[in-house]
Amino acid sequence: MPHMPAITAEDVLDAARMIAPAAVRTPLLENAVLNERCGRRVFIKFEGAQRTGSFKFRGAYNRLVRLDAKERRAGVVAWSSGNHAQGVAAAAKMLDMPAIIVMPADAPAIKLANTRALGAQVITYDRHMENREEIATALAQARGATLVPSFDDPYIIAGQGTAGLEIVEQAAEAGVEVGQILVCCGGGGLTAGIATAVKARAPDTRIYTVEPAGFDDTARSLLSGERESVRPDARTICDALMSPSPGALTFPINRALVSGGLVVDDDQVRDAMRFAFSTLKLVVEPGGAVALAAMLAGLAPQDEGASAIVMSGSNVDGADYAAIVGGA
Repeated sequence: MPHMPAITAEDVLDAARMIAPAAVRTPLLENAVLNERCGRRVFIKFEGAQRTGSFKFRGAYNRLVRLDAKERRAGVVAWSSGNHAQGVAAAAKMLDMPAIIVMPADAPAIKLANTRALGAQVITYDRHMENREEIATALAQARGATLVPSFDDPYIIAGQGTAGLEIVEQAAEAGVEVGQILVCCGGGGLTAGIATAVKARAPDTRIYTVEPAGFDDTARSLLSGERESVRPDARTICDALMSPSPGALTFPINRALVSGGLVVDDDQVRDAMRFAFSTLKLVVEPGGAVALAAMLAGLAPQDEGASAIVMSGSNVDGADYAAIVGGA
């Protein structure tokens, strides 16, 4: 019996209907300087304009809005380096339910502060010594709460896929057919959702994951055909993309639909953040800048027509951001 994917294009359409009252239809931007530098038309899906400053609100709201009254009273537990944390916290607040978020102690201060400000209880852990999923699972079981994974959940994946649905619709509105889409990739939920939505409407569009060097587990997994893991000593400034391996649900989707994986280093990410600030006038966090970094570095195939890149989030500490954009 063939393996059935975790979600279908209909699930993404359903998610779009469910989140429409709460989520932002983020802009698809074009910049003449970026086009000239890349030698093609490049469209930026700017998820920094989404609620809580990243795409994560899409999946979080789609998951939480489906809980019944009893489940809402018991609340939710999630783990996250910060963007999923804020998405879950915001959705929980809007839907009037308690939320506990397990976050790394070294997460950007702005992500910790914003999550607490949204009313969630934050429990920190050492990301290099402790297992966040084990901590969150134990908390959920003890409280009878619903566990909300950061990417390996059908409703989360479908919710993130609404960004891809919007890319196709907005490109059509601009009279453009996008030939390739570059997606920032951690656990693969955003990629899996976007690929599912886009391939249903534009099957010839090619999808590429973009990851930071050392955390290129999806790129390596796409080559090997098996879920690869990140080395324990790997480090990157892209705190949002430090998942240890592709998801059990997300990887089969990406293996079937994604054309390849691109990898950028931290210096290329810094250059992209500076370009976004100086030329695009957009604030982007390191993890949200990797697709732009790949495009600026010329890593994407040149013969696939117009490109779309997902700028997935804008949550970055002020001091860190100033040091990067002010650097040479």
